[in-house]
Amino acid sequence: MGKRDHNYFDMFVNAVDYSCTAAKNLHQTLLDFDAAKLPETMKYLHQIEHTADLEKHKLMNLLAREFITPIEREDILLLSKEIDDVTDAIEDVLMRAYMFNVKTIPQEAIRFSALVVKCCDSLRKAMEEFDNFKKSTSIREYLVEVNRLEEEGDQLYMEAVHDLFASGKSSVEILAWTEMYECFERCCDACEDVSDAVESVMMKNS
Repeated sequence: MGKRDHNYFDMFVNAVDYSCTAAKNLHQTLLDFDAAKLPETMKYLHQIEHTADLEKHKLMNLLAREFITPIEREDILLLSKEIDDVTDAIEDVLMRAYMFNVKTIPQEAIRFSALVVKCCDSLRKAMEEFDNFKKSTSIREYLVEVNRLEEEGDQLYMEAVHDLFASGKSSVEILAWTEMYECFERCCDACEDVSDAVESVMMKNS
């Protein structure tokens, strides 16, 4: 593949970088949680999401000008959108915490945010190998790891919601945290969607 072709693969890596930064920021925010600092943290996370959006538009502009692309146009568009969805889903967790006026963070939420960080990190490793997927010996291993982590997220979601309903908390807290855990699960699902899209491209181009 020529040097220009690598622009897309570099852009995918950069896009996942924003997801990784957002995930780490979310995890640290929950670890050192201070409700009073949430608006400031939300601004920072929104800036990450906004910058990721601008990068996505750059990719769209590049795609509009190129006649030949290294993989099919619809796959580039799909991957770009799905990576963007990961960053959006991460930002959504923090927005819900603010909207629901969350004051304390349960251990299950910390476990979930740590899992989202791992999902994004594995996705980034896969993306670093993506431009060389025909020769890469490790890309499939990273994609399988994203899928495994997503399954771990499903299990964690089920346990967290079960414990929530068994906790004797108020119905308002139960409602808020049920939705929060759904948001965490969506982050893992979004990572798996990217992983599945990468796998589909690999199958088509093998």
